[in-house]
Amino acid sequence: MTFTESIRTCLNKYADFKGCASRSEFWWWGLAIFIGSIGFSMISQSLSGLFTLATIVPSIAVATRRLHDTDRTGWFQLLGFIPIIGWIVLLVFYVQEGKQPNRYSTPLIDHSGT
Repeated sequence: MTFTESIRTCLNKYADFKGCASRSEFWWWGLAIFIGSIGFSMISQSLSGLFTLATIVPSIAVATRRLHDTDRTGWFQLLGFIPIIGWIVLLVFYVQEGKQPNRYSTPLIDHSGT
């Protein structure tokens, strides 16, 4: 998934906490948020705050979908509240390959007729 496809997907699925997100979708979104935050903070702290507020829901949603791709519940994001260890555990979860099939992915339709 390319950078622009990832951003478009995350914005289209603004508050969609179902399904899965690939590693590329998650990390490209993170890069876009990082660049946007830096850019807006150079212009104005108020704009940076508004940007953060506007992107918090899609950021949580894409992180939830990323955890779903590794066959984990989105509630694992709460590990981020545990200092240091929680962030390390989350980082490990986010970089893992997706497990297919998993309980969160859309089941594949078998058209073979068997």
